Amino acid sequence: MGRRNHNQIPNKKNHHNEELLATLGDFTCKENWDKFFTIRGGDDSFEWYAEWPQLKDPLLSILNSLPATSNASSPTSADVAATRLPATESLQILIPGCGNSRLSEHLYDAGFLAITNIDFSKVVISDMLRRNVRQRPGMRWRVMDMTSMQFEDVAFDVVIDKGGLDALMEPELGPKLGNQYLSEVKRVLKLGGKFICLTLAESHVLGFIFSKFRFGWKMVLHSIPQMPHNKPGLRTFMVVIEKDKPCSLSPIASSFDHSSTAGNGDQADGLQDALEAENTTRRQYLDGSAIIYSLEDLRLGAEGDLMELRPGRRVQLILGGEGDSCFCYKAVLLDAQSEYASFSYHYGVFLVPKTRVHEWLFSSEEGQWVLVESSKAARLIMVLLDSSHLVASMDELQKDLSPLVKQLEPQNRGTGSQIPFMMAGDGIKQRKIVHQGVSELTGPMVVEDVVYEEVDDYLSCLFLSKELIFRRLIFQRTEGLVQSEALLMKERHSLVYVGETETSRKKPSSASKSKKREKQKTKESQQSVRNELSDNLEVDHTFLASSYHTGIVAGLTLVSSYLERMATSGRSIEAVVIGLGAGLLPMFLHKFMPFFQIEVVELDPVVLNIARDCFSFHEDSSLKVHVADGVHFIRKLTNFAASAEVADGEEEHIMNVDLTSSNGSSFTSKTAAKTRRDIDILIIDVDSSDSSSGLSCPAADFIEHSFLSTVKDILCEQGLFVINLVSRSPSIKNAAVSRMKMVFSHLYCLQLEEDVNEVLFALNSSPCIEEDDFSEAAIRLEKMLKLDHPERSRRIIDATKKIRRLK
Repeated sequence: MGRRNHNQIPNKKNHHNEELLATLGDFTCKENWDKFFTIRGGDDSFEWYAEWPQLKDPLLSILNSLPATSNASSPTSADVAATRLPATESLQILIPGCGNSRLSEHLYDAGFLAITNIDFSKVVISDMLRRNVRQRPGMRWRVMDMTSMQFEDVAFDVVIDKGGLDALMEPELGPKLGNQYLSEVKRVLKLGGKFICLTLAESHVLGFIFSKFRFGWKMVLHSIPQMPHNKPGLRTFMVVIEKDKPCSLSPIASSFDHSSTAGNGDQADGLQDALEAENTTRRQYLDGSAIIYSLEDLRLGAEGDLMELRPGRRVQLILGGEGDSCFCYKAVLLDAQSEYASFSYHYGVFLVPKTRVHEWLFSSEEGQWVLVESSKAARLIMVLLDSSHLVASMDELQKDLSPLVKQLEPQNRGTGSQIPFMMAGDGIKQRKIVHQGVSELTGPMVVEDVVYEEVDDYLSCLFLSKELIFRRLIFQRTEGLVQSEALLMKERHSLVYVGETETSRKKPSSASKSKKREKQKTKESQQSVRNELSDNLEVDHTFLASSYHTGIVAGLTLVSSYLERMATSGRSIEAVVIGLGAGLLPMFLHKFMPFFQIEVVELDPVVLNIARDCFSFHEDSSLKVHVADGVHFIRKLTNFAASAEVADGEEEHIMNVDLTSSNGSSFTSKTAAKTRRDIDILIIDVDSSDSSSGLSCPAADFIEHSFLSTVKDILCEQGLFVINLVSRSPSIKNAAVSRMKMVFSHLYCLQLEEDVNEVLFALNSSPCIEEDDFSEAAIRLEKMLKLDHPERSRRIIDATKKIRRLK
């Protein structure tokens, strides 16, 4: 029963007592106790902790203040108030784990006649019955396990525990038996009844009691005085816990000055720390701070009746733990905000992998409601996995979680139906890591070749396959977001898709080929996936695999007349792209818009190296990369252009700009060397290092009012400003759009279907296009692009039809 010293054993016959205790070993073993009580005998009582002289006054004071209550199965406050009968005769008292202590005998002699004693040792119950049958005929004795009582619900006014919980809570045993015991105590106590627990108040026991009786209970901590002749040692404490209304919550009170326990050393310090920690938690709950409940808290009614769906209810909780499951889980319970009739699932569970828990969709309250809506579940339990779960498979985790989430299932779901488990996956059929690296600026990065489980109809029709191979660049800080994605091909521009053989690439299959050969090709398809992923492949820079890149190019329709005039007159377009990624967009523009002079600004030199080594990015006289901060780069251009404006005329002024080129040397930017408003196109395509903010792209600095004003100042009159905006939060998107409207007179957007990307286009002057009539401009853009495969322009042209005016 916890760690004890000699002061916890009566001074009389200490040596003999120590020998008896040695027979116990495991305090939860019935056979050990039977042997203990057999050796000791029926008339020689054994008292754990304090004895009657120390317990009499505080215990009788509490019992005499209690009214006896009715035996109604669901007593109310009115019941308690209406049944204030004399307590001494009618108060129903239970003493579990009674042993051969004289405590119940003293209480009976003090006038409390309705006492029931239970113990799982038949030996001691027989001895105690013989000892009391004549002197105390009303006393009841039962052989019964305190962790599984055979009493009716709400049967007792008082449960008095003298060391029983401590015995069940030996650290090496874990909390399982303690859990079972306290659940039984809660069940058999009447409303207004009290659980009186005499304990050494070790920290693991106190913490357990505090958490189990947090909601729906009032608690007071008392210190039992030590006998005068006792040496300082472990003190006995009395925790008095009153059963209150289900959702009530109050701080724990103490009836003693904590300085009076200072002589008890570590025991007093541990008690004080546990009490302060629990009261801090309770104050946070009462103040409305972020509350993380236990499953038992919710079962007790901390958030109302969980069997009923309550629109808009959101509860953070911890599922499982030692004794309940293999793992512990952080979870969020969400009852959908809309009507339930329209939902596909009455109840569902959504697992979030460790790599994605930091994303706005899963970490923010707003994002979680978006997930609930998209999952079409009336109640969704979102489980946030962590590193401790990596050792188990998803099947094992689902099996471990199932009995836990079953307890949160609302009514009327349908009996016997299986709870659906969903997961935030990536739809990857097969994956091969091509490169892994770490940067001080960006953190861990991965380049991988993948085959998707499904591709859209456009790609499958264009390439006559559903198993194309793509190369992706992913930053771990935003692992749910693919930074760049490219289609792979064989040498000599032969596109690669899984299951294709060399023969089939050279010429079409003839109708005369046998069915047997066709079946063989199908059979070998899966092996072909593995083989192709291991071959030497090249990035196809003639095709934009990312839909938002397609959207950015489609936005050039807004300035297509200006681009056409510049190209026809032999003049170049000055384009700046902030954010290199894999370099796919700059390479596409460079190839199909040869009159573009493109300057790319990339903060991280490691990203530049990855673009070169893994995505075949390269520079020339028309495509340059500068390793610099994008915001600073644009602001410096503004300063230099302002200085140049001081000079007379419109001649160009060559100026040395203190920036760094991709090879580490200083450079003179052609853009900075001109006069004001000489950027024709500025594209912002950078991610945010803090995805938990809800804004995945761009970094917040790029949508600040001051930066937008700088862009407007340096953009030429016919220029185009493009931002790739990625956020699942409507409020964050709306805030970004509002700032853009404040600065620019003309604003357009392209919302990509089934995607969180929204491409914003801002102009300094009105486009030469009638609203909702982009057909002529789109044809103009298509002619300028001159794609190698005209059918590939379809997606770009289709995207132009979805551009809409915001201002």
